[in-house]
Amino acid sequence: MPKQSPRTKRQAKAVPTDSSPDVAVGLRELAALDRAALVARWTVAFGCPAPRHVQAPLLRLALGWHLQMVASGRGQAARKVNAIPVAKPTRPRVRPLVPGTRLLREWQGKTHHVTVTTKGFEYAGAKYGSLTAIAKKITGTGWSGPLFFGLRP
Repeated sequence: MPKQSPRTKRQAKAVPTDSSPDVAVGLRELAALDRAALVARWTVAFGCPAPRHVQAPLLRLALGWHLQMVASGRGQAARKVNAIPVAKPTRPRVRPLVPGTRLLREWQGKTHHVTVTTKGFEYAGAKYGSLTAIAKKITGTGWSGPLFFGLRP
């Protein structure tokens, strides 16, 4: 049998157990509570009302988990430190258009040319205030102008 290198051996990690008397007492208390009392504890523990249709056994499990997390020092403060910041989704910005820029779009076999002016856009000899108005003129339906001309994904 080939000898395993130290890199391939897997070391068993010690799993912390919450066998402190406080946790054991708290878990026994949870086992004896009815749903109304569990809902009250939920509100205190999580700072919001318990879900309406969750049954008592699941409330007990969640509250037991919370009790163990707080006892092990991995409660709310630890979650805030390790939390991944969630950014609000942002819409991609429309590229700024410089006067004189020409936009080309092929629609139903015909190429449409739009010129950017200082006060808007020019298409087929007429002046427009927005690309959306031009897109509607070309297609006959309501389109986002920047989307139609490929300025936004």
